[in-house]
Amino acid sequence: MGKQARSAHRDADRAAAREATRRAERRRARRPYVIVGTVVVLLAIVGTVVLTSGSGSTGSGTTAATGISGLKTFPEKDHHHVTGPVAYDRTPPAGGAHSAVWQNCGVYDRPVLNEHAVHSMEHGAVWITYRPDLDTGSVAALQVFARGHETGSQGYVLLSPYPGLGSPVVASTWGAQVDLTGPADPRLAAFTARYAGGGQGGEKGGECTNGTGATR
Repeated sequence: MGKQARSAHRDADRAAAREATRRAERRRARRPYVIVGTVVVLLAIVGTVVLTSGSGSTGSGTTAATGISGLKTFPEKDHHHVTGPVAYDRTPPAGGAHSAVWQNCGVYDRPVLNEHAVHSMEHGAVWITYRPDLDTGSVAALQVFARGHETGSQGYVLLSPYPGLGSPVVASTWGAQVDLTGPADPRLAAFTARYAGGGQGGEKGGECTNGTGATR
């Protein structure tokens, strides 16, 4: 190789080295922006996961633990026995202070006292209430449904009319409630299967007979 060729080769090597250095410097200059962009994307992903996992856990909407659309759950920590009426925080009540006497589970064609029914729910009962003006066919269907649980679910189902309901039918138990469109609403069976005879009231296995069968 001649002197001139060797010189040209060295010049080419030096030019390649300078270009490599410039590329490395450009990569170093871009690195902080890449890191910041990556962090922003990761934070967005984490935020989305948190929002998604937190939706529907309590209150309205579908509860992930149950799959019952519209299920409302809430803490009910007052288990005191009282005499006289109680001002409950929802209609119908789903927990709170109550009478020392529970309502016998079964089918009633007249309203029962809140304070007795709440005690039954403390024992694990599901209280199914309906508007007094509900059509007779729907009432009959609810009665058939409730009587079908007189031996199943340890008999922990209570049915009665309830004036002033916001929905045609409401199913309640201690700390949980769902508004229903009627006896054919599939959430009625799902709610009853999940809660009847359960320990959500803190006294699982408590009696739902040998109490009172009184109505208002």
